[in-house]
Amino acid sequence: MSTVLTTLALVLGLVPAPAGQAPPAFAAADCTPRPTVVLVHGAWAGTSSWNGETERLQRAGYTVRAFANPLQGLTGDAAGLAAFLRTIDGPVVLAGHSYGGSVITNAAASSPNVKQLVYVDAAAPAVGETTGQLSGAGSALSGPAAMLYDKVGSELYLKESVFLASFGPDLPRATGRLLWAGQNPATMAAFTTPSAAAAWQHIPSWYVIGSADRIITPSSQEAMAKRAHAKIRTVPGGSHLTLVSHPQPVTEQILAAARAVCA
Repeated sequence: MSTVLTTLALVLGLVPAPAGQAPPAFAAADCTPRPTVVLVHGAWAGTSSWNGETERLQRAGYTVRAFANPLQGLTGDAAGLAAFLRTIDGPVVLAGHSYGGSVITNAAASSPNVKQLVYVDAAAPAVGETTGQLSGAGSALSGPAAMLYDKVGSELYLKESVFLASFGPDLPRATGRLLWAGQNPATMAAFTTPSAAAAWQHIPSWYVIGSADRIITPSSQEAMAKRAHAKIRTVPGGSHLTLVSHPQPVTEQILAAARAVCA
């Protein structure tokens, strides 16, 4: 294939970009205004967990914002994200990881500028469901709380052994220990508050499923993705931290959602 045809195929998403390489920068110029990509992290993570995607999306010409999810409870966290989205002009592609999926599901319901939703190893609750209910049978989080968390007041920190063995087992051990040390704690209200909305019922959705996720099981994610009629991409061997260990396929799914805004 000629260089021109290869580049065109990459821009149109007909072939994947080579490993470690973002699509051409002008892939973002399919329409005006370009959507802003807003990334929402989950529990025991932070905005830096999206660094691989942020770098690639910026290289492709997109404005990217990583929302600092408070992890204090679904109602307040979703309200905070909705307020953040109101500061952004133009269309938005909203992506959520893990518990962040519940937050985007609720915040997008009152945010008319959100045009696409992307779930990455995430919860996508229906009205009345809690994040905790969606972990799936066999989830590592189904064990006794005392074996899973270090509790500091009302906040829960994931124990190092659980983080390394179940949260990000496909990461180099040194990377996993670094992320464990810098984790952001979550309150139990983040996992036990029923969802008040289900934005995926009216906003087109996309899903990235790590096939080796031990926190939200792949079968649970697949069930949520199918009821949302989401476009699914499975990452073989991806853990719950697929966004860190496999940023390229995650970025490609976000880019596909962004291009869909212009379709």
